[in-house]
Amino acid sequence: MANKIAALDVGERRIGVAMSLDSKIALPQNPILRKNRNQAARDVSRFLKEWGIERLVVGLPQGSSKEVMEKKIKHFVGLLDFDGKVEYLDEDFTSHEAKEATKGVMRHKKDGRLDSIAAQRILERYLLAR
Repeated sequence: MANKIAALDVGERRIGVAMSLDSKIALPQNPILRKNRNQAARDVSRFLKEWGIERLVVGLPQGSSKEVMEKKIKHFVGLLDFDGKVEYLDEDFTSHEAKEATKGVMRHKKDGRLDSIAAQRILERYLLAR
């Protein structure tokens, strides 16, 4: 069982990042702001390498534009320099949960912090399901 697990909430402009070093507690990390997919893939790959991540959990959307976004997300994951195990998980409502959890606690700016809290929710779901 991999102990060092990261989760990604991949978006068009920002990538939310969370990780767990003990397979118990998921912590949001600094989001990766996306200028282009190659830069974002390099930044994510660097993060995974720096922390020695063994497993990557990537959120996949549900709903009307599911197929298009799923294809984009899987293409992005294919650009990563990562040889650990990759798993995909339904990310339904994680962004909404992140907004609700931070209401009154932080301002909801487009700085990526909400995306990383959504990634934290994805990782928490994954850890609970194991």
